[in-house]
Amino acid sequence: QKTHMKSDCLQYQLYHLLNSHFFCLLKNEMGLIIFFLCAYVPKTAAGHCKWTEVLKDLELIKSSKDIDVSLYTANTDEDKECQEPVMRCFLLEMKVILQECRIKNCSKTQDLLNIWKNGNASLENNKLNSTTSAKCKECEEYEEKSFTEFIQSFVKVIQRECK
Repeated sequence: QKTHMKSDCLQYQLYHLLNSHFFCLLKNEMGLIIFFLCAYVPKTAAGHCKWTEVLKDLELIKSSKDIDVSLYTANTDEDKECQEPVMRCFLLEMKVILQECRIKNCSKTQDLLNIWKNGNASLENNKLNSTTSAKCKECEEYEEKSFTEFIQSFVKVIQRECK
C-alpha cells in the first residue's frame, strides 16, 4: 500500500516537472522547432518501407511444402512506371495461393492472409503510380512459375521498391 502511494506521488511530481518544462520549450521559437522535428523524424524513419511486414511473412512461407501451385510471376525488371500493376499482380496471385491453402488447410494460411492484407494496405499507402502505362502487362500475360520462383521474384520486387 505504501509503495503505491509513493509511486503516485512520484508520478504527480514528474507530471508537473515535465509539464512545466514542456510549456517553457513551446514558448520560444527554438523549442517549437525541436518539438516539431522530434515529432516528425521518427515517423519518416519508421515509414521508410511499408513492405517490411510483407517481407517478413514471405520469409515464413517461402519453404512451405504445403503449397504446390503455378503462378503468374511478374518480371523483376519491369519499368518503374509498371511498379503498381506488378505489385497488384503479385497480390492477386497471393489471393490465389490463399484460396488454395484454405481448401487444403495449409499450415501457412494465416501468414498468407497477413501478406495479402499488409500488401494491399502498403499498396494503398504508397500510391505508387496512379496512371498505368499502356506498355505494362496484364497479370495473365506473365509466365507461370513455381511457388518458389514466385516468392523469390516477389521479394526482389519489394526490395527494389524499398530502395
